[in-house]
Amino acid sequence: MSPLRLDTSLEALLARLRQITGPAALATIVSTMGSTYRKAGARMLIESDGRITGLLSGGCLEADLAERAQKVLATNTPAIVEYDMRTEDDLIFGIGAGCEGAMRILIEPLPADGTLAVGLSQACAESHAGQPAAIAVVHRGDEKLVGTWVYRPDQGQPMPAELAHMCADMLAKKTTTSGPFVNDGVTCEAWIQFLAAVPQILVCGAGPDAIPLVNLLTGLGLPVTVTDHRPHYVTSTRLPTATLSLGPANSLAMRLKLNNYFAAIVMSHHLASDSDYLSALATSSIPYIGALGPRMRRERLLSGLGEHGHLLAPRLHGPVGLDIGAVTPEAIALAIAAEIHAAAAQRLSLTLGPSTSPPV
Repeated sequence: MSPLRLDTSLEALLARLRQITGPAALATIVSTMGSTYRKAGARMLIESDGRITGLLSGGCLEADLAERAQKVLATNTPAIVEYDMRTEDDLIFGIGAGCEGAMRILIEPLPADGTLAVGLSQACAESHAGQPAAIAVVHRGDEKLVGTWVYRPDQGQPMPAELAHMCADMLAKKTTTSGPFVNDGVTCEAWIQFLAAVPQILVCGAGPDAIPLVNLLTGLGLPVTVTDHRPHYVTSTRLPTATLSLGPANSLAMRLKLNNYFAAIVMSHHLASDSDYLSALATSSIPYIGALGPRMRRERLLSGLGEHGHLLAPRLHGPVGLDIGAVTPEAIALAIAAEIHAAAAQRLSLTLGPSTSPPV
């Protein structure tokens, strides 16, 4: 299964950036050593008044970073900051954080209407649609190149050829790395992030208990589609954060591109509809499929699906959700969301569907 991205904090920073009118800076961890609160790739938005969105430490470094960001904004020039808190008294920086790690951080201007913000927003949008991207953060070497670059080969974004080659290589390998490259005879270093696709979730059934589940999943930054055959349930008033699809259960495969989803939860509380949903899902490549209800109901549904039941059984989690002793709809939603998160983070063993290709 291809790696998936569960950290959608970048989207949160960009959402905040679109809300403000003043200048802002972006702080990105590019490397760490030892024990640190966050690792390479963690980002924080710093506004001109010192307000921050996101965390790079447990509160130890944020005030100092906010001060340094003001100089970056005043000069419109990126800066590299290094913190080494592996000594007991932290004499070098005088922060007294009491941590036991070191980190290297790039701080750079981030205009809301600039090329970088637009590129990051587009990369995130593509990631939510299932298309991975590559982001390169140059933090050593040619000062003119220091900063964040979004690799967009389809739009011909100007980028040093060797750096572009590294980004393409990381996209092909589906991995994140740090390494050197040479530009005009100058050796530079970049941290290159493989911005993996965000897992898309399909909820089949829009009853009252779907609301807390959708709220939890979208609160985690995951794109959610909800489908139901009942018009009074499929409304933006009830489910404002989800994409909605109205139609009978037996038309599911015609209405939606099922292979784009990582997980599907069947919870219509209507046996015939649940059976139709599961029949359509059985022939998809969705690796995680959950069914609400007791084990006896799960077996009844599977037995009625014939060959589709055999295709579905290895992937079907039912009763769906981690066993946390959930009783209320909110707790059941928590159990389901937690199991989906664990599956996407590859903490659960999953069986792919009939297709040999993983979801996009």
